[in-house]
Amino acid sequence: MTVPALRAVGFCAHYSQQGDWAFDYALRLSKSYSLQLNVFHFLADPYAFPPETTRHISKSERDRLAIEKERELRMYYDELAGDYLEVGFRLCENNEWTELHRCLVKREFQVLVLGYPSEGAVFGGRPILEFANAFVSPVVLVGPRRAGEFYLNAAAVLMADRLGMEGSFQDIRQPGLQIRYCSAAGV
Repeated sequence: MTVPALRAVGFCAHYSQQGDWAFDYALRLSKSYSLQLNVFHFLADPYAFPPETTRHISKSERDRLAIEKERELRMYYDELAGDYLEVGFRLCENNEWTELHRCLVKREFQVLVLGYPSEGAVFGGRPILEFANAFVSPVVLVGPRRAGEFYLNAAAVLMADRLGMEGSFQDIRQPGLQIRYCSAAGV
């Protein structure tokens, strides 16, 4: 498996304490390497279970919802980003896996950061650990108990020394979640 060069960080919006921790981490990582931070948000909440859908609403209602969500997204994360200007926003309308994979292929991020709101949380209709483990790019989950709690998929483990972890992280590939340590070089 090759380790990608970091050009941009992707973050999936989640309005929670864990989402804020994940955003703070993604912003810190972006600032430390002068990277673009791309904030993604979905019309249907990817953390909802059972999965939400917007297929049943009219085109005009969908457009209204998209504008409302975009406004909420920008107001919330603009404030958290402070004076860091390399932040982009993208409202995604398709399912999580498809949209995020499309953004990865277009090089809108090389590492994806997600808030981990609670044990047993879901993302994209499946357990969040399973989603992260199966996703094709490096994924960092932040939380659920504290801001410095990190879970990494296999691709992220390969580049952990460049991801600004402070102390330790947990490798989600292994049953029982093995703890690995790395330095916080450069961050």
